[in-house]
Amino acid sequence: MSTGNGKLALVVGGGPAPGINGVISAVTIEAIEQDIEVIGFLDGFKWLVEGSLNHNIALTIDEVKRINLRGGSMLRTSRTNPTKPPELMKNVLDVFHKMGITKLVTIGGDDTAYSGSQVYKHAAGSIRVAHVPKTIDNDLPLPGSTPTFGFETARQVGVGIIRNLAEDARTTSRWYIIISMGRAAGHLALGIGKASAATLTIIPEEFSERKTTLDEICDIIIGSIIKRRAKGSNYGVAILAEGLLESIGKEGLQEMIESGAIDRYGEITIDPHGHMRLGEVEFGRMIKDRLNARLKDLGLSLTLIDKDLGYELRCADPIPFDAEYTRDLGYGAVRFLLSEESAKYGAIVSIVGGKLVPLPFETMLDKETRRMTTRRVNVEGEGYQCARRYMIRLEKKDLNEPARLASLATQVKMTPEAFRERFAYLTK
Repeated sequence: MSTGNGKLALVVGGGPAPGINGVISAVTIEAIEQDIEVIGFLDGFKWLVEGSLNHNIALTIDEVKRINLRGGSMLRTSRTNPTKPPELMKNVLDVFHKMGITKLVTIGGDDTAYSGSQVYKHAAGSIRVAHVPKTIDNDLPLPGSTPTFGFETARQVGVGIIRNLAEDARTTSRWYIIISMGRAAGHLALGIGKASAATLTIIPEEFSERKTTLDEICDIIIGSIIKRRAKGSNYGVAILAEGLLESIGKEGLQEMIESGAIDRYGEITIDPHGHMRLGEVEFGRMIKDRLNARLKDLGLSLTLIDKDLGYELRCADPIPFDAEYTRDLGYGAVRFLLSEESAKYGAIVSIVGGKLVPLPFETMLDKETRRMTTRRVNVEGEGYQCARRYMIRLEKKDLNEPARLASLATQVKMTPEAFRERFAYLTK
């Protein structure tokens, strides 16, 4: 194979997202058409940090031309951090230099973006770098409302699952407590909840100015349960973003940690990039147990089922939106690497209005946190306000209108005054 324009390395980091193979396919095809050899490195930076020259494959058009509609990653992925300790980056660069790599495309979230930026920095101009942002969380600050690839597919698959569970809830008169992926932002939880007409959705952005507690989250759900029962419905689906666990924080869980009760729900651990591993904590079961206890205190008995929603979404086959979008991104990454601008800076690839918009690492990554600013749900915007209007949650008018208040209080055998005193804090 001719290497007239050098060699390009492909590295996938972080968790899976629908469309990774679409980027791999587009990058490989366009690069080869531009007389660039493409080397795919397996398992992210896992073997590169060890200085291994063996865990990679030369990609061809025949190998990738049909993978764009498949979920997963043909190169697999990992969360290995090549920047800690510093000598790991030296191993990565040694491999690239020995193999003649002059261009790099990383595919991943903000941690992988930072890793790519450090390759560019330490290579001192010998390796051009383009990063293609991906996450089903949709929480990276791309221009305007540009989504991250994988989000739209994850949302569509999630909606299908929630619709099935909602019908099961109605048929069996039970409540489902769904924990949706979304570490720092509630885009995925809200997107799924809004599109599937879930009973209610709770996201971290609701508490952006303060900490919340397990009891407050449970009371929000209880308010919805009571309001539904007052209207003759004994079922529902509540969707909670997993990032609520970080909104509660270790401080909010301190009592459970000190008593050892937290051990029933897993161990709070930190990943190589410094994140709390939310997937290691059974947040849904924690909420369900606390809910059951608080419902019992109110004299209510019902069946609660907790379910995590996330891993089912990450390797789904991409819908046409993401299949097309990732082709644009992969093509754009190669075009950037061949441009004069890529000799001046490494960049995150973005497509805005159908045009390639490279976003320099130095303008996108915070120098202290080494991450991109989190794009959070705008709870003051029309999108969120519309979502809230169609949720079943306690509102001020429920407590201020005597007939409504009396109907709600009757469900838990409380006086209207006692009910208002118990739940008024939720409507402030």
